[in-house]
This record gives sequence, structure tokens and C-alpha cells, in this order.
Amino acid sequence: MNIDRFLNEVERPLAPLPGHSSRGRLERVLRRGEFAVTTELNPPDSANPDDVYDRAAIFEGWVDGINAVDASGANCHMSSVGICALLTRMGYAPILQIACRDKNRIAIQGDILGAAAMGVANILCLTGDGVQAGDQPGAKPVFDLDCMSLLNTARTMRDDGKFLSGRKLTTSPEVFLGAAINPFAPPYDFRPLRLKKKIEAGAQFVQSQYCFDVPMFAEYMKRVRDMGLNEQCFILCGVGPLASAKTARWIRSNVPGIHIPDAIIERLEGAEDQKKEGKQICIDIINEVKEIEGVSGIHVMAYRQEEYVAEIVAESGVLKGRKPWHRELAPDAERLIDRHESVDEPLSPQQIVDEVVN
Repeated sequence: MNIDRFLNEVERPLAPLPGHSSRGRLERVLRRGEFAVTTELNPPDSANPDDVYDRAAIFEGWVDGINAVDASGANCHMSSVGICALLTRMGYAPILQIACRDKNRIAIQGDILGAAAMGVANILCLTGDGVQAGDQPGAKPVFDLDCMSLLNTARTMRDDGKFLSGRKLTTSPEVFLGAAINPFAPPYDFRPLRLKKKIEAGAQFVQSQYCFDVPMFAEYMKRVRDMGLNEQCFILCGVGPLASAKTARWIRSNVPGIHIPDAIIERLEGAEDQKKEGKQICIDIINEVKEIEGVSGIHVMAYRQEEYVAEIVAESGVLKGRKPWHRELAPDAERLIDRHESVDEPLSPQQIVDEVVN
């Protein structure tokens, strides 16, 4: 029996619209001109689906898409395809991250088809960190493709209806294609040109690295607008809270590509509650970047501070009263919840779901 019986508003394929590549909610929000919010689900070191559901539940009603992270930092966790399978089952709108480090073009093309068949409407194409960055540096890297050729591969499958071999697909994947950008890493003059290349390869939206230097990001966006790239691609600015000045210093020294100005660290050091101040800094940055012409949304990355995402989005006011998708139990499930609340060992939400289905 289908899960739609007991969950209202479960993600179903939406009717196709002209000018849309997918039937997903994220693309529709962006094309309507609404300010989009995405976030990341840090994958568990677990085979328990509840570990994914529990992490996703805190984002309900606050985000338009959830990145299923693909072994970031070259560290192994639950696969991004597996996370997407679980998220689509419950109605969430996942963004499948694909890193080229671990799979060749045969496996990647298969994952694109499988993900699209499960209802995944968004794919973020990444080259991926080298294996030396992770906890298994002896692993054999693949890098058969890079982010550019991966974008082109996914676009070929979608638009031309064929594999890279030229063999035709029976049904093409309907996917909205994305990539990552980093305006904060040298050479700075090259970064808008890099975005242009990704757009030419097929990128329709991009998510940036953490922004802690708004003037630097504003200068990048000025050059992007001068090149007309903001009219060809939706740009989401990466933001996130810092837990402390010590954490900020460690990130700045040890994580390549993340730029944290001294002023941010000094503000954290001067705060009585550094974690609370880190959240407020994130909100302040959002309120600045949302006013920059050409910015279509934010990508909130709150590693080990996921509980702050709802507060950050709410207090920044970026949704302007709009309510992104949230899961609602159908009446039958509500009655089961009421009944089981009175017993000594109440059922979990998933057990209630299983009882309704069976």
C-alpha cells in the first residue's frame, strides 16, 4: 500500500510547466522569483532510517530543499542516494549531491536515473575533495569526471535523452542542475568566469561556500551582474553559524576555501555567549546578502547546529511569511497517535506509519 494513504501533501510529480526542467518544488520557488532557502543534512554513520528522518524533521516548514551530502571531506557516511531514497519516501525535496571522486561515469549515470525514478528533482554536481582529506587516504580515487563534465553528462541525459555512449534512454531524467561556487578563494578575478563555465556546462542554480565577508561577496555579485550571469542562473549564498571564536580560527586555518575576516572573530571573542553571537552574525549576514541584486536565496549550512536553522530562517525574515513544505499526518495516523499516547510504550512515528500501511 502506498505511503500517500497516511501522509498528506506527500511529494508527487507536479504537472510539467513551460520553461521548467524538473517537477520539483525548488525550481518552482526560484522561477516564481521567491527567495529560496536550502540546507544540508549531514549524513549519519548508521543504517537506521530514523537517523535520517530525525535530522530532516527539524527543517520541515523552513526550507525548500535539503542537500543529501555525498561523503564530504572524503569521509564515508550513508550514501547520498540512500538519503534521497528515504527523504523522497517521506515527501521531502532532496538535492542529490554527486561527487566525482568515488564513481566512474557508468555508476554516476546509473545513479542519476535511479534518483530521478525515486522523485529526486535536483542534482548538485561536485568534483569532490581528494581522498587524502578524509580518514581513509588509502582509498583509490576515481575522478573519471569533474564538475563540468558531470553537469554536461546530466544535461545530455536530460535534454538529449541519451547516455554518454550515445545509447538512447527510454525516459529522460527530469532534473534541475546545480553546482557549487566559491567567491572567496583566489584567484578572485577568475571566479565569475568559473561560474560562466559552469552555466555553459549546464548549471541552473549554484550554492556558494560560506559567506562571512559580505563586501567581498557583493563585489563578486557586481561582476556577475556585469556579465549577465545572474539572469542565466539562480545564485544561493552560503551562510552558517559559527559556534565560537576558537572554532572560527580553526576553520580558517584548516579548511581550504573558507574565508573568515578578523572582524568576525573579534566580534565572537567579545560576546558573552559566543554560540548565540555566532547565530546572530549569520542572521545579520543573511539580512545583508538578501538585499544584493542577483541573489536568489540562501544555503544554510549549520554543521552540528542544525537546531538553529529554523531560528535563523525565522529571525532573518527571508521567507516573508511564505511557508515551505512540511509533512502532515493524515487523520487515520492522528487517531493512532492519540491512541498510542496512552499506553506505556508508545509507538514511534515510523511504527504508526507501518501500522496504517499494513
